[in-house]
Amino acid sequence: MGKYEESVYRLIVETSTNLPGDVRRAVQEGKNKENRGTRAGLALSTIADNITMAEEQVSPICQDTGMPTFLIHTPVLVNQLELKRDIKAAITRATKEGKLRPNSVDSLTGENSGDNLGPGTPVFHFEQWEEDYIDLRLILKGGGCENKNIQYSLPAELDGLGKAGRDLDGVRKCILHAIYQAQGQGCSAGFIGVGIGGDRTTGYELAKQQLFREVDDVNPHPDLARLEEYIMETGNQLGIGTMGFGGEVTLLGCKIGAANRLPASFFVSVAYNCWAFRRQGIKLSPDTGELLAWLYPEGSEFGMDQEEAASSQQAEDNAEVQAPTTGESAQGTREVYLQTPITEEQIRSLRVGDVVIIQGEMHTGRDALHKYLIDHDAPIDLNGAVIYHCGPVMLKDEEGWHVKAAGPTTSIREEPYQGDIIKKFGIRAVIGKGGMGKRTLAALQEHGAVYLNAIGGAAQYYAKCFKKVNGVDFMEFGIPEAMWHLEVEGFAAIVTMDSHGNSLHAGVEQASLEKLSMFKEAVFQ
Repeated sequence: MGKYEESVYRLIVETSTNLPGDVRRAVQEGKNKENRGTRAGLALSTIADNITMAEEQVSPICQDTGMPTFLIHTPVLVNQLELKRDIKAAITRATKEGKLRPNSVDSLTGENSGDNLGPGTPVFHFEQWEEDYIDLRLILKGGGCENKNIQYSLPAELDGLGKAGRDLDGVRKCILHAIYQAQGQGCSAGFIGVGIGGDRTTGYELAKQQLFREVDDVNPHPDLARLEEYIMETGNQLGIGTMGFGGEVTLLGCKIGAANRLPASFFVSVAYNCWAFRRQGIKLSPDTGELLAWLYPEGSEFGMDQEEAASSQQAEDNAEVQAPTTGESAQGTREVYLQTPITEEQIRSLRVGDVVIIQGEMHTGRDALHKYLIDHDAPIDLNGAVIYHCGPVMLKDEEGWHVKAAGPTTSIREEPYQGDIIKKFGIRAVIGKGGMGKRTLAALQEHGAVYLNAIGGAAQYYAKCFKKVNGVDFMEFGIPEAMWHLEVEGFAAIVTMDSHGNSLHAGVEQASLEKLSMFKEAVFQ
């Protein structure tokens, strides 16, 4: 193995498993602003724990390791074709060793390549420059936050904000609307990169390039610096909060760039990134491929005061309890322990805000499985079962399969199927992130089921709950889309849609829309 490949492999592992210092500081600052006893505060504490666990175990922070995207600056004489080959070899190795989830899927057949390689995967952006070293940067941006990217063409009419014109104030409105529309589906609290101008393609490229800036830098353009500061202050007044639970912290970073445009076009492109802001860079010797320096310094441990440490220890102690019980936590939140299969009577007793802790077997199911189950029978009895919207990172050895990372995926993609599947199979609980829509809410009420919101991106926090892989079906869908049957202990999630027609997500969305409308009047002229 050459030094180029080894250096890129080290970059991939570091990016997937360890957040850089500027991102850690932003998460810590957000954590400090939330009341620890709220849902958002508890979620941020879980996120901090997950970051530490991923670093210690050298395992993916989030199971969705996204589309590997490289931004590469090379001296003139560097052979970019050879560098591409080394990068692809490093990608293959990292996937085989469970540092990346196999995420490259044929758009026509749905077949997973299994090694994260294929047409368009990974993504390369090469630039030549006059420096005497290679600057190689990587961002791993998961599908949940990628789906919340949005592009506006000005002038536009925006919910809550009215007309957005072709000026800086129109840009302001677009960015606020982008934060609002993401809600909790992009794993807030998040970071955004914004590109003003360009064409439809280069506008998105410019927006993503902003995500390579350090969180605490200052924009050299005074108007954009002023806008970034305004967005950070105002975006956090929308009350969306971590995971869309409501709260003080919705946005952890905002970076804006501008490019020239055609007279007829005025695009504002927003690249949304989750709290698991996985980007890193290395400085390489062009002659040997030796790693000379890391471009984003390491962060420190997340600190806890004595009260927080005691609360964390109590949470660990509680997780050891096995018997199904009901009680009140120290924060006044009701905790309910459920053993699968679950009865309708148990489900009807749950309300929005309850914390459910699950013991027994649950089954993963994503897009391919939901589409399949509409027209086919399930391979197992799902009456009273729990379906987990999750595409885990799995590794196999001589003892069998093991869960390496297993956080929730965004649930709204399953909205066209979920209600019918609940009715058809008697499913009692659906776990995911970001909430679901009116059809699913109606099905929960009619058939006696609940939606449980897990903490998006907390792949190591949840992986420790899976004690055994009982089996797997539909491996032909690929590892992320297969139906894994997993034995679980102490899996905790929050009821955010209950069987009585209540939805936390709908309430937060309506409240944030009302707050958004407060910022309708022009600020930047």
